[in-house]
Amino acid sequence: MNMSENKLALIVGGSRGIGRAIVLRLAREGFDIWLTCLSNIDAANKVKEEVEKIGRECEVFVFDIADFAAVKRALEKKTDERVPDVVVYNAGIAKDNLLVFMTKEEWDSVLHTNLDGFYHVMRTVIFPMLREKRGRIVIISSTSGEIGQAGQVNYSASKAGLIGAAKALAREVARKNIWVNVVAPGVIDTEMTKDLPKDRILPMIPMQRFGTAEEVASVVAFLCAEEHMYIHGQVIGVNGGLAI
Repeated sequence: MNMSENKLALIVGGSRGIGRAIVLRLAREGFDIWLTCLSNIDAANKVKEEVEKIGRECEVFVFDIADFAAVKRALEKKTDERVPDVVVYNAGIAKDNLLVFMTKEEWDSVLHTNLDGFYHVMRTVIFPMLREKRGRIVIISSTSGEIGQAGQVNYSASKAGLIGAAKALAREVARKNIWVNVVAPGVIDTEMTKDLPKDRILPMIPMQRFGTAEEVASVVAFLCAEEHMYIHGQVIGVNGGLAI
């Protein structure tokens, strides 16, 4: 099913891992792509080339989502000219440490990027979407934001905050024909998880394996492209049963 011809998806954090998989899946669904990255321009440009091979347009934006002024400079005028049909907020960082040893910088940088970044992006793009009275918003949270994880007090707090923000936003914009949902991945096989101790983690996952970025992207694509939609303000786990 492809109901999205000539539609536009803004993927915040789209150069690697889950973000890259989401970009390519939505491109195959017929979306043109705006993808953002912080600094890895080479990776972003490779994704752009892949999107163009699929036959869709792609534009790369480079900025720090923790910087409100930078987000506005990059996106405000663009979203006035062309309003995204879909916004996927996937950007985020992790700086794991036990709270007793966690530095102020480790706390602040994760919260500023993961949670403040959501405000910076959505505050910039939400008015054009409201004006058009249409859109889909998908926020990538984490199982850590649902059930917590030792050594990730900062990361869990930021991802739980995204869930709360999404649910509140969903109540604000539903009447304007804008859907808001959350996808919460568990342990996904990406560069971010390559050093995790699999022998200790796999016994906690009923499916006995890590997930793939493509499995997350398939759920995001459904929420973005399915025509018959009555899912709103929900958190959909993609975690192999890690959180039941």
